[in-house]
Amino acid sequence: MFAVFKTGGKQYRVAADDVLKVDKVKGERGEIVEFGEVLVVGGDSVMLGVPTVAGATVAAEVLDQARGPKIIAFKKRRRKNSRRKRGHRQEFTLVRITEILTDGKKPSKTAPPRPKRAPAPAPAAEDAAGKAASAAAPAAEGAAAKKRKAPAKPAAKPKSKAPPAKAKKPAPKDAPKGGKGKKK
Repeated sequence: MFAVFKTGGKQYRVAADDVLKVDKVKGERGEIVEFGEVLVVGGDSVMLGVPTVAGATVAAEVLDQARGPKIIAFKKRRRKNSRRKRGHRQEFTLVRITEILTDGKKPSKTAPPRPKRAPAPAPAAEDAAGKAASAAAPAAEGAAAKKRKAPAKPAAKPKSKAPPAKAKKPAPKDAPKGGKGKKK
């Protein structure tokens, strides 16, 4: 089931458990907020609103109240010694959609608990090999420490094959300065 609702002058298409940023709405972290301007409710049958669907609401849990990145508005009028610099950070609310309700139903007052993610189990083939290797590891570490060598030095850069630059010969003392021939 999905819904399209309007808040803050924008429209959002959402389904249950979607997380989205909306313009700031009142509500504390963990609180349930309702969006009443539902334009479309879809699923098995689609209900279009004229302009909104009667009795439909979208319930969401407030995850965070935050501010976006700083935006600098710099205006300059050249050759007039006039400039203006302003910073702005737009406030937004991060919400998770909990329910899409129709027929005038009220949302639950508390958000449903989120299932916790369990750590990924290790592959079974690696377990059997890992147990055998872990028993032999302490003995192998002592032997490996004795056999270690100093790390190899990086290879030196090869010298270029171009011949060295020739030194300039000084000009003869009786030669004219600044030209090839004599001026008349």
